[in-house]
Amino acid sequence: MKNIYDFRVEKMDGGKQALKDYEGKVLLVVNTASKCGFTPQFDGLEALYEKYKDQGLMILGFPCTQFANQDPGSNEEIENFCRLTYGVSFPMMAKIDVNGDNAEPLFVFLKEQQGFRGFDLNTEKGKAFDERLSKDDPDYAQKSDIKWNFTKFLVDRDGNVVARYEPMVEPAALEKDIERLL
Repeated sequence: MKNIYDFRVEKMDGGKQALKDYEGKVLLVVNTASKCGFTPQFDGLEALYEKYKDQGLMILGFPCTQFANQDPGSNEEIENFCRLTYGVSFPMMAKIDVNGDNAEPLFVFLKEQQGFRGFDLNTEKGKAFDERLSKDDPDYAQKSDIKWNFTKFLVDRDGNVVARYEPMVEPAALEKDIERLL
């Protein structure tokens, strides 16, 4: 696979979505969860979407329950939660795995293109995540795996994965990078 447009993903209703349909758009691909400390980032993601969708931004949410089972509901329950609680109007895809043997091929590709670059250890959240993950795996930082919910990947209009942002990076912090690509 050469770029993101080579992938098809499952929609909430079970249908398939060709990412080629988004060719020419700037994409922000996010693994999400409904019961996570980062769940309020849906507000920031929706704000970015509303502000930039007419200029060519598309956000795609992919629920995942691999991190502390923080999205245990059905696709329908997750979609209703996102729409009703946070007013999410960008597309939410079917629940997936982002790591392991059953990882969604799109996320395998995203991780190959933009590996983990570390947490900001100048923040409390960054330090806490580093401590927690180091206990389970002292080499965690050398692996490209998704570390938690709300990891974000930015894709340019040509389908190239240009940046990865870890969960504690708020959506508003991506605005300048998005504007450069639009």
